[in-house]
Amino acid sequence: MNLRVLAPGLLTSVQDGGRRGHAAIGVGGAGAMDDVSLRLANMLVGNAQDAAALEITLRGPRLRFDADALIAIAGAEVDARCGGEIVPPWRPVLLRAGSELNLGGMRRGARAYLAVAGGIALPAVLGSRSSDINAALGPLPRALAAGDELPCAAAPRALCGDLWKTVAVPLEAHTENRRVFAAKWSLDPSPWFDARATRPISAIAGTHFDRLDAGSQHALFGAEFRIGVDSNRVGCRLERVPLKLAAPIEMVSAGTAPGTLQLPPGGVPIALTAEAPTTGGYPRIAQVIAIDLPHLAQRRPGDAVRFAPTDLAAAQMRYLERERALAKLASWIQARLHRPW
Repeated sequence: MNLRVLAPGLLTSVQDGGRRGHAAIGVGGAGAMDDVSLRLANMLVGNAQDAAALEITLRGPRLRFDADALIAIAGAEVDARCGGEIVPPWRPVLLRAGSELNLGGMRRGARAYLAVAGGIALPAVLGSRSSDINAALGPLPRALAAGDELPCAAAPRALCGDLWKTVAVPLEAHTENRRVFAAKWSLDPSPWFDARATRPISAIAGTHFDRLDAGSQHALFGAEFRIGVDSNRVGCRLERVPLKLAAPIEMVSAGTAPGTLQLPPGGVPIALTAEAPTTGGYPRIAQVIAIDLPHLAQRRPGDAVRFAPTDLAAAQMRYLERERALAKLASWIQARLHRPW
């Protein structure tokens, strides 16, 4: 099956679990900004959790499916329609061949994920199908453009046989030209998606936190920042509360990762995100913990951000708790994909 891009939206790209293991040669990970929403969308269509899908930013694309397709949308609350029918999120949905899916604006959140059963089957580059837009790396090293054709690996009939048998007769025999067939069950997004964007983002004090002046140390974990309009997949600019060092320091480049909070000379901290460089020469004042990076990824330009201090032990505990919850949810979804809808 091929997925044709009729209109690309504001910024839509192919992302998977990321390009891992190449930081030593200066190649960043890329991958989904909100990796949990990517994983959940893939679970809902029976894919591997790190399969390639579409990451949609703020306003979505218009897409045409040339064959019947099993899809799922997770993450930000996006207006999704197929013809005159609403395509509901957080559940498996079957679309008939020839369907056009129109993904409009987002009511809440910044990024939604569209998974297609089988995954997007572009060739892997350094072990990943992700588009690293800043580095121009990947099988499609840019955002989607009108006219792009994306191959998908397999039809849902092969992947979710029991589910397909349940809906195939009404789907194929329906006389009212209905195109959308959604499961009756869905996931509760509240544990995974911060719809109100109010929860503090947890961070660990960084190597150079103590080099901030006293006011800046207090502000980092006490003030309210705003996401800058020029934020992107490389990093989020945290405006409104400038920070400064107590005294200048000499820096050499050192390793960075998604979540590293750097402080450039202008005083506006930058939280590095999915396309973070592998090294940087600015002071590293904090590290956003992995479990909260998806929540940061869903903040829109102008949204407020507060940081809460935590430590490595607490961060590891929260991460393990999340992974256990996701494993349990994956088993629950898998059981329902092979039952009547």
